[in-house]
Amino acid sequence: MSVTNTPVPVAVFLSGGGRSLQNLIDHQQRGLLPGIELRLVLSSSSKVRGVEVATRAGIETDVVLKSAYPDPDAYTDAMFGPCREKSIELVVMAGFLKHVCIPEDYAGRVINIHPSLLPAFGGAGMYGNRVHQAALDRGVQFSGCTVHYVDNDYDNGPIILQRCCAVAHDDTADSLAARVFQMECEALPTALLEAASVLQQH
Repeated sequence: MSVTNTPVPVAVFLSGGGRSLQNLIDHQQRGLLPGIELRLVLSSSSKVRGVEVATRAGIETDVVLKSAYPDPDAYTDAMFGPCREKSIELVVMAGFLKHVCIPEDYAGRVINIHPSLLPAFGGAGMYGNRVHQAALDRGVQFSGCTVHYVDNDYDNGPIILQRCCAVAHDDTADSLAARVFQMECEALPTALLEAASVLQQH
């Protein structure tokens, strides 16, 4: 991706500890996310470490509680309204556990990272160690992560890239999760740059 004078403004949606956000911040500070501006973070909870990670990095941060909105359309507006106000061009779902519909003006502009090789072990309720335990229960020999464009179905949409790792015979959900997260730390920044490059070409 070529560096331009106008960086692509990015928002991050999160629901937890903010490890993936911290990874993006670290990449940015090391000069490995050229042309990317982390402009906004929206959290589904005020009580998660991800809010602290964003605030400490000086990124504008807000909390949007799904329970505060009467229907999916109102919740969608609450999530994407601030993105429009901040001229966000790309949204990254990084450990975001709520289901939100993608408005037409953000179709093809929202990406998600999931800790399995989709379409395996995806869908409603499949997050965190539930994914890794399901993989172990199935006896798979390989797992990994997937970064994909988001549509209105859980863990669906066109795949941008995947990274793969072997599953050891003595793996636990925790040990497999740790290995997969190492894959995620490389995959998400790479996919973000790729998605931003696609936008800049249009």
